[in-house]
Amino acid sequence: MTAEPDTPRVVALGGGHGLYATLTAMRYLSPDITAIVTVADDGGSSGRLRSELDLIPPGDLRMALAALLVAPAALDDAAADGRSVEDAQLWGRLLQHRFGGHGALAGHPIGNLLLIGLTELLGDAVEALDRLRELFEVTGRVLPMSTAPLTIEADVTGLEADPRLSRCIQGQVAVATTPGKVRRVRLLPESPPASADAVNAIKQADLVVLGPGSWFSSVIPHVLVPDQLDALISTSARKMLIVNLAPEPGETPGFSVERHLHVLHAHADRLRIDDVIVDESSVPAGREREHLARAAALFGAQLHVGDLALPGQHVHDPSRVAEAVAGLVQTNPPPSGKRSPRRELA
Repeated sequence: MTAEPDTPRVVALGGGHGLYATLTAMRYLSPDITAIVTVADDGGSSGRLRSELDLIPPGDLRMALAALLVAPAALDDAAADGRSVEDAQLWGRLLQHRFGGHGALAGHPIGNLLLIGLTELLGDAVEALDRLRELFEVTGRVLPMSTAPLTIEADVTGLEADPRLSRCIQGQVAVATTPGKVRRVRLLPESPPASADAVNAIKQADLVVLGPGSWFSSVIPHVLVPDQLDALISTSARKMLIVNLAPEPGETPGFSVERHLHVLHAHADRLRIDDVIVDESSVPAGREREHLARAAALFGAQLHVGDLALPGQHVHDPSRVAEAVAGLVQTNPPPSGKRSPRRELA
């Protein structure tokens, strides 16, 4: 389905399962979605392929493409356009399907190999993603946040006898699995190149959504690419931050919701956000929520609390997230008083 001229332009930034959930939610609101994806994964199939071929890791890009293909709203649009829903579901399963066995292919998702193969043939990961999008009739676009494979480096405390000392840990998997507390992360190379298409999408967006996801490896990296951060600062889009439902073992153990905001602000104190969206079960009413509102104010943002989780699970419910976002855009002007002159969500 081709987006109508008055369709709002939505940009979602993140990686992995968090971005998959966000894209599924935003697809309820608009077919005109651009996913901007982190490219620092060095584990599993993605890690094997990037180390062998020196290309950007494909895994999170593949997941974003699959999300846009099989989101419930995307399947509804396919049916309305006379396209086969069963085919779309099959291609989505194909992209995600991992080879079994114990040989060289074991553990590789087919979508990773397709994306890497096309990138080698065409010489450009963005063109490869666009060709896969056309092949599978995906509405929306998937882009890497950088055109180069990146490495995450972190300062981690709690690994030395002196708790005040930090150790430098390199690599996304190592950062996620090393005991201790992550204090700060960086990207290598420093000041990595942004994807020009991603920067342009942010500048032209009506709504930009950051998070949820692995905070130090899927969320914060998006503000560590200088040109992309500048685009996030200068865009006239409404900007929303969706915070994780719970601390993530390995990356953010023991983190409160408030702490998530403080560490993001420490990495990008120039960034302004309109809305911080939090699940009500993750922060009790009272003083803790008051502290959280003050943390949101560091970004110039208003705090919004609602029922966002699937019952009994630490997983966002895409339909509830979509409803919360649509409700905010329809009823509450951003605190900064700015609103995109182009379009609003309907």
